[in-house]
Formats: sequence, C-alpha cells, structure tokens
Amino acid sequence: MKSPNQIENPDVILIGSGIMSSTLGSMLKELNPELRIQLYEMTEEFAQEASNGWHNAGTGHAGICELSYTPNYGSDGEVEISKAIEIFHQFEHSKQFWSYAARTGMIDNVNEFINPVPHLSFVYGKEQVDFLRSRFSKMKKHHFFEEMTYTEDRDTIREWAPLLLDGRDETPLAVTKMDRGTDINYGALSSKLIRWLGKQEGCGYATSHRITDLTKNGDRWTVRVKDLRSKQTFTNTAKFIFIGAGGGSLPLLQKSGIQESKGFGGFPIGGQWLICDKPEIVEKHMAKVYGMSPGAAPTMAVPHLDTRIINGKKAILFGPYAAWTTKFLHVEGKVTDLPRSIRPDNIASLLKVGLHNIPLVRYLIQQGTQSMATRMKELRSFFPNANERDWKLIDAGIRVQAIKKEDGDAGIVHFGTEVITSADNSVSSLLGASPGASVSANIILEVIKRCFADTLKTESGHNRMKAMIPSYDEDLSLPEYAPRQRELSESAFQALNCAV
Repeated sequence: MKSPNQIENPDVILIGSGIMSSTLGSMLKELNPELRIQLYEMTEEFAQEASNGWHNAGTGHAGICELSYTPNYGSDGEVEISKAIEIFHQFEHSKQFWSYAARTGMIDNVNEFINPVPHLSFVYGKEQVDFLRSRFSKMKKHHFFEEMTYTEDRDTIREWAPLLLDGRDETPLAVTKMDRGTDINYGALSSKLIRWLGKQEGCGYATSHRITDLTKNGDRWTVRVKDLRSKQTFTNTAKFIFIGAGGGSLPLLQKSGIQESKGFGGFPIGGQWLICDKPEIVEKHMAKVYGMSPGAAPTMAVPHLDTRIINGKKAILFGPYAAWTTKFLHVEGKVTDLPRSIRPDNIASLLKVGLHNIPLVRYLIQQGTQSMATRMKELRSFFPNANERDWKLIDAGIRVQAIKKEDGDAGIVHFGTEVITSADNSVSSLLGASPGASVSANIILEVIKRCFADTLKTESGHNRMKAMIPSYDEDLSLPEYAPRQRELSESAFQALNCAV
C-alpha cells in the first residue's frame, strides 16, 4: 500500500514500520511540521515483525511484575529495584505520548491497541516467597509502586487469578499485584501512527518496498529501494536515515559503513507461545502473571501467563519458549541471515559467543526441540489443571540481540535495546529487544535529543515536546516529583481509557 504522497528527496527516511519508526515519524512531524518524511516497509502490511500483536507478549513493561528487573543482590543485602524504577519511569513517557496522540486525534479507538490488565508477580516455594516478600517491601516504599499489594493468602490469589490455584498442591505461594497494568497491541498502535503520518503534508509511506543499500553522498544519504511488486529499483535521498527494521537493522547498519557499526554482531533468538482461546478458560483469567527465570533462560524468556486482547478478542498466552535460529526476521528472514552478517570486524565477537555463552546456546537448542508434553509441564507450574487439547503452539517474533566489541564485553550477548548513531548524527539504528516497545517513546526521545538537538533547543521545539511528553525533562522518580507523577499518570490513563 502507498499513502497518497510518495516523497522524493525528503528530510527523513524511516526504514521499517514497527513501533520505533512509527513513533519517531509521528513525533518528529509534531515537533517540526515542516519536515518531509518518507517511510518504507518491505512486507505488505505494517508492523508484521517484532511489533506484530502475536510476536511479543503485549506487556506494557513498567517494572511492576517482571522479576528479572529486580535481582536479589542489592548493596544492602536486599532486592535491587533501581532497574524497575528506570523502566517504570521510561514507560511513563510512552503513556504520556500515547495519551497526547489520543487527545489530538493522531490515533483513535484506543482500545484497539491498549487495555487495562492487572500485572502480577507469582512465585512458589519458600525461597521464592522470601524473595518476593523482600521485593515487595522494597518496592512499596517508592511512590511508583505505592499501589502494589502482596498476599500469600490462597483465597485472595484465587480471586486475583483463579487459574493459578486450580489443582494446586500445598507448596507455599505468593503474589504481588498492581491493577494499573496494561496489555498493548504494538502492531495496531504502529499502524495508527503511520496512517496518521501518511495524511500529513510532505509525508508518505510505501509497503512492499525493500531497502537494498545505503551510501553517503556529501550531506545526504542515498538509499536504493526495490519495489517488490513491480520488481523495479529506484533511489531516494535524505539528510537523516532511521533504521528501525527490527532484526533486519543489523545488515542495513553494516551496509551504511558508519564507523559506529564496526564490531557489532547479532545473535538471533527465536520464540514460541502456547495459546488458549477457549472461552470458558479465557474468561477465568484477567492478568499478566510473571514468574521467575529458569536457569540459563535469557531475561526475555521469563515465563508468564498473560491475558491478550487482539482485534477485540481475548486469549491466554503462555511462554515464551526460546529457540535457536539463524534467521533475523520472522516473515522475511532467511537461514543465511546470521552467516551473511559475519564481517572481519565482528567475527571474533561472534566466535566468543559460542565459547562464553555455551549454557545459553544449549538452552536455546533444548527449548527449540522439546516436546509438547515438556512445554505443558512448564505451563502447569502456572496453571496446574491445564489440558493439552486446549492449547496450541504458535511462533513468536525473532529478536536479534546485540554483540558488542568492547573492552570486557566482546562476545557477550546484550539483552536490551542498543541505539547506534553516527558521529555526524545523520543515521541512527536500533538493535535488541525487551523492553524496547514499551519504552519506545523514551528511546525515540533519546534519538531526537541527539540527532535533532537544534530543534529541541528552540522555544517552539521545547514547547512542542513538552506537549507530547510533559515530563521529558523532569525526573519523576525523585520523591519531590511524586505528586506530579500521580497527576500525569492519572491524566494519561484517563485519555487511554485505562483508568481502573
């Protein structure tokens, strides 16, 4: 599909139609209405890779229920919550931007992409219960988490999430809960933002268009574009290029030739979910329930039992089950993606991955080859009465984790989101995964601060950004900002119809 306008030689070219490109495009256009922007996407529809509704958990990551963000090694011997505070703060930026988009008409029908779903942390066994109790005690003291509740009472747990108790033995249990959690369809949100962008003067988009090369000529980038329908190839130029192509970002970043891309490699991790859409089961569960990470599992593979609301239909998701793959993309990926990404500057780091991450590699292979019976055994640690005939296995998205060539870090798989920007700020790219989509507004804000700093320094630019993200230059985590944070959070939830 194409927007009415195909923009030649724009100011900005966006590669990819996921949550990052859509957020950057819409935010830049609001920041500077004079900007001319063109977006290219190689699939037929928007957001079909990592942002697709079924390719991620749809959790509005706010550090509320994700136990991997609160390791048990704080300097005071208690649980360390600084990462959870950081993620919560960043998610506030996303909520503020989405609520601005809803109020101003950039997006409509907000329940098509966001719905209120409580976030729960669930543990079992004395050691895990002691950990969760300590975590709750620490988090409850911070104003971000003051509404969190904790219980070991089975009747209360049954009220919050009855599936956790159905068929459960007498092992000690504990759960924390925050009602103001969210379930988000990032693909639907991306599509709404891009369609709005395509209606703005000087902006356009085109699907089924693949970027095959990038070269710098003077102060502009030239991109080679292949129309996958007509098979014709053409070029376009822009002052600024954003590579938001998910797993496809690394090969394009390498083609750009920028010095900052040297030494980077990619380590792809596939995923799968168990899905249940049986009404009598689905209606018993309205929560996102996160547990403890098993052994060598990466943080993105922490098990959780989630309510999902996609296209107006509720379902329950469990997983993710990680898997070994050499593809960088789910829809358009090829088994040669990983081998073709090897360069003289990153081969040493890639080889070290195999040597220093043997438990992870073994875990991924084991996960990808396990039987349905084994997968069901993991599910039953959350839902003891789960019946195999009620669940089906589907593929999730592929995440390409960054491998950096750095002192002390060479060959280490980095879980999270890496932002790579050229020294002249003319090209920027993202690598990595969770909690990327949830904190997309914060990540894009950092891109804008670096690459469009001059615009932000103007009175108009500053005011426009404050309208989109009121707290972008404030630290809401500080105690003195507690009333401000509560006010902004309430306003955002009201605009997004998520108040509970």
